[in-house]
Amino acid sequence: MSSVNSRIVLECREVHKEYREVDRHLKILSGVNLQVKRGEQVAIMGRSGSGKTTLLQVLGSLDVPSTGDVLINGINLCDISESQRAKVRNQSLGFIYQFHHLLPEFSALENVAMPLLIAKLPLAEVKHRSAELLERVGLKDRMQHRPSELSGGERQRVAIARALVNHPDCVLADEPTGNLDDETAEQVFEVMQNLNKTLQISIIVVTHDPNLATKLDRTLYLHGGCLTSECK
Repeated sequence: MSSVNSRIVLECREVHKEYREVDRHLKILSGVNLQVKRGEQVAIMGRSGSGKTTLLQVLGSLDVPSTGDVLINGINLCDISESQRAKVRNQSLGFIYQFHHLLPEFSALENVAMPLLIAKLPLAEVKHRSAELLERVGLKDRMQHRPSELSGGERQRVAIARALVNHPDCVLADEPTGNLDDETAEQVFEVMQNLNKTLQISIIVVTHDPNLATKLDRTLYLHGGCLTSECK
């Protein structure tokens, strides 16, 4: 289990998310409340179509709630402009997906460096921090390889390094091991947990895997648009 302190990194209050189309009204989230502390690891489970990915997008400010509030380090993302939200995303959040979404024409090192380049950090610092993270995830000798030259597990480790390179407060992971075999998934998840412990980064993981969920600090279930501690 991770070492958790009392500071709230991410919070959502009475978050609703609805989509209106010509002939129907879809209600995805119905009053979601959540607090995540620094260094905490939280699993979110639920049936397919329950809204888990939508919730993750709202928490990561990739989408805005219909009503309610999402706060990162006390900053209400619903009260600031899109450009300001983009800055908060870059500085405070990291994202890991089931499919790594690496840029095929760039090396592992260059892929990891992207968030830092977007933040316009000095090039020397960009190279140092990117190389340091790749070494931490066990890819010291693979930095100059392109994604096509890496295994599935190695590509996902690059994606993890990219998510952590800007030293975010919280990482949002959507089925991060769902596309890997059991052995590789275990190795990749172990990397995530080790980085969680050493860097004190909070992690929210959307997963269908109950075995993975039991390794985190707590598990919440999305049912009927609401988060609950009980599986229904």
